[in-house]
Amino acid sequence: MVIRRVLAPRIDFGALRRELGLPDSFPPAAQREADGAADAPPPAAADRTDIPFVTVDPAASRDLDQAMHLSARPGGYRVRYAIADVATHVRPGGALEEETWRRGQTVYLPDGNVPLHPHTLSEGAASLLPDADRAAVLWTIDLDADGAIVAVALERALVRSRAKLDYSGVQVAADAGRLPDPIALLPEIGALLTARGLRRGAINLPLPEQDVEPDGDGWRLVLRGPGPMEDHNAQISLLTGMAAADIMLAGRIGLLRTMPAPKPEAVARLRAAAAPLGVHWPDGVRVGEVLAGLDASQPRAAAFVDQAAELMRGAAYTAFDGELPEQPEHGGVAAAYAHVTAPLRRLADRYATEVCLALHEGREVPEWARTALPRLPEVMASTDRTAGTATRGAIELAEAVLLEHRVGETFSAAVLDVDPPPNSQSKPGRVPGGTVALDDPPVRARCTGELPLGERVTVRLVTADPVGRKVLFARA
Repeated sequence: MVIRRVLAPRIDFGALRRELGLPDSFPPAAQREADGAADAPPPAAADRTDIPFVTVDPAASRDLDQAMHLSARPGGYRVRYAIADVATHVRPGGALEEETWRRGQTVYLPDGNVPLHPHTLSEGAASLLPDADRAAVLWTIDLDADGAIVAVALERALVRSRAKLDYSGVQVAADAGRLPDPIALLPEIGALLTARGLRRGAINLPLPEQDVEPDGDGWRLVLRGPGPMEDHNAQISLLTGMAAADIMLAGRIGLLRTMPAPKPEAVARLRAAAAPLGVHWPDGVRVGEVLAGLDASQPRAAAFVDQAAELMRGAAYTAFDGELPEQPEHGGVAAAYAHVTAPLRRLADRYATEVCLALHEGREVPEWARTALPRLPEVMASTDRTAGTATRGAIELAEAVLLEHRVGETFSAAVLDVDPPPNSQSKPGRVPGGTVALDDPPVRARCTGELPLGERVTVRLVTADPVGRKVLFARA
């Protein structure tokens, strides 16, 4: 894991919140409903509090959707994955459900999130916090020795997490060989699932993520690469999402997360870029396998990964009832896949989970869930755009504030992307350029000039405008 931090002064994200129309509170009726649900005792369910679950999340998180327990079984493994049972707290047709449809998903900003559910639920009674009995939907997935699914069961259950673990601490424990028992098998199972995914054609883009974090009276701009344990943890969520998709496809009703498979011509363009960037791509090796072998902290590898992002276009939610979708798979997962593991943070997961429970138990899907399915894709697409704009806007604002007083300075940067060559459709006077990434500070921005893809260049800061959230470089 590579982490780089650069301190930034105090930043006001209020203008971004207002621009996006993000609410600062819940309507009184919705809040009262949430408070009442939080005070109510957990509903009757199978008692699974004897299973020593743990959660693994970012250190500061309190909206804990998932708790995990892994064990060996004859000939393979057992994955128990408890997901917060949000549907037990939200009354169909009530004021709280109506407000969650307006919000769609939790929007994360550096100065505090805009939650899908009131904090009394999302960071309280519905969150799988340690040492508290919580309502959950428990997925039990049996795998063979190669990581293939051999059995799936799910039920409403009462669970109790034993510990709130974080990614960095878990990585340290894994490196020292001291992982706690409930997740001691995570590296082994995660590696098996990753290998299975690569063999079927799954694609993961190993790019470091930018983030803005509080730091005393100011903020720090962070560039963080995912660690192995974070990747292993993600595989358990992917496994559960694939199991859910299989249940819904067999039952001919549900909500999938879909994306077209990469087009052959796009893969051909990426292959053509490999050799000039020094990326070895043997015949017969899949895209995902090539990407898995790269160190994205190196400029040329990072440029290749950036080019590969063009393969991952067209993600959507696909609802169906009766007739199966023409294209049910997710190209990045290389399998049918559904979102069911983050109901505290995503509206769609609550309804997809309810469909899976009904189908598994052999009963009719509740009408409130069935009628919601065709409306969810549009709501999720709209709120995905809002959440994405908020994330990008916060980073762009932090970059502009950080660099505001450094206009005219030069920096070393890696060229991640370059504009396509001009053609008959290009605007007259078009200025060539591309995207560059600085190491210090960890900024990624537009740069004008003739840029050699995958190489390091010296760039000069031309613009750093906090009001417009714009940073621009020119090749020096």
